[in-house]
Amino acid sequence: MFSKSKRRTGWVALAAIGLGLAGAAGLTRLAAAEGRLSSEGPMIKPNEAGMKVYKEANCVGCHKWHGDGGGGYGGAALSLRATALTKEQIMEVVRCGRPNTGMPYFNRDAYAAKECYGVGREELGESAPMAGPRFLRPREIEAVVDYVLAEIRGKAEPNYADCTAFFGDSSRMCQHYRPAGAEAGATDAAGRPIGR
Repeated sequence: MFSKSKRRTGWVALAAIGLGLAGAAGLTRLAAAEGRLSSEGPMIKPNEAGMKVYKEANCVGCHKWHGDGGGGYGGAALSLRATALTKEQIMEVVRCGRPNTGMPYFNRDAYAAKECYGVGREELGESAPMAGPRFLRPREIEAVVDYVLAEIRGKAEPNYADCTAFFGDSSRMCQHYRPAGAEAGATDAAGRPIGR
């Protein structure tokens, strides 16, 4: 028979082991979702995670699928293809929006503690940006910015391969970009859609 203190120590140790295993399982799922592990289903590439955020946060509403901008419900969005902003600057714009423009903010606490542009919501008054359609977590903000930097900024005119990478091979959205004479679903030797 164990004494009461040894039994208590044993239960505490079992609880700690259980929490450690649960935490490890959670980290494994998180790592898999971020594309670092492939043990749970297909591996998600970092740019795919960013593309998913780009779609879900409705960046396409103003910046369009190709990032070239143009008219949208928020006004004429700037071209992400032509932007000279750094990663940190783009992250700030996504977190904080842009006062006096249609660019919304995506950080729930953007103007709570003067963390954006050194001002609070009250100081901005009517020039304060609106909230985005949904708030993003810091890792989602970084993922969408990484996607913009890797897949959009500095790229040439959008083409068929870019379009099918965004919408999928079966999308009718990409017909406009299909090279003349190319068959639907045609790929090059590397397996990429023709037109890249």
